[in-house]
Amino acid sequence: MAQTPSIPEAQRWLQQAESDLQAAHNDIRRCCPNWVLFKVHQALEKALVAVILCHSEAFEAPVGLLGVAQWLEAVEPKLRGLTEEVEWLHGCGVDSKATQYPSYHPFPITPNKAFNSVDEEGVLKRMQGVLRRLQDHVDRL
Repeated sequence: MAQTPSIPEAQRWLQQAESDLQAAHNDIRRCCPNWVLFKVHQALEKALVAVILCHSEAFEAPVGLLGVAQWLEAVEPKLRGLTEEVEWLHGCGVDSKATQYPSYHPFPITPNKAFNSVDEEGVLKRMQGVLRRLQDHVDRL
C-alpha cells in the first residue's frame, strides 16, 4: 500500500530519535552498557522510520533494521553505505532483544554483564553520524 509522504511526521520521529540518543548518552559509564545500546537501537529505529515516512513508494516492511537500511539504500541511492553503518552498530550490540533478555546469552550471563567491553562512546559517536546523515537527508527533501 502506498503512503502519503510526510516531512513533518518524519521530523517528529527524528526529534524522538535525538531524544533517545541523548538518553543513551546520559547512561554512558553508569554500569549499564546494555541500556546505552538499547537506547541507540531505539534512536536508530526511529531515524530509519523517519526516512521511510518521506516516501510514497509501497513499502513491504523488511525484517529488522538491516532490512530497512537495505530498502532505503535501494530507493535512495544517496544513502549508500547506510547498511554498513547499521551492520557496524549491530556488531557492537545495538539490538532490541540481546540488550534486554537473558535468553539471548549463555547461562549465567545477563544483558547487564554481556556488553561490558563495548566502546559506548564509539557507538554513540557512530550513531550521531548516522542520525545527522538521516536528518540532513530529510531536510533536503
